[in-house]
Amino acid sequence: MKSKISIIIGFVLGVTGFLFMFKILVLDRVSPKDELAPGIVVMAAVLNGFLFAFIGSLLQKKLSK
Repeated sequence: MKSKISIIIGFVLGVTGFLFMFKILVLDRVSPKDELAPGIVVMAAVLNGFLFAFIGSLLQKKLSK
């Protein structure tokens, strides 16, 4: 489990960071009348989470050597 902790932390930070920034940068500037596709937002958040998980995995491999 110790080997997977950086992947889990990277994924969680990537998803929450993307959703937080999306709320600050996009949702505050869009009028309530406009419709946003929630599926695309969730898919982008998950992809961002995978990217951060990959980066976390690389960092853990590099720092453990």
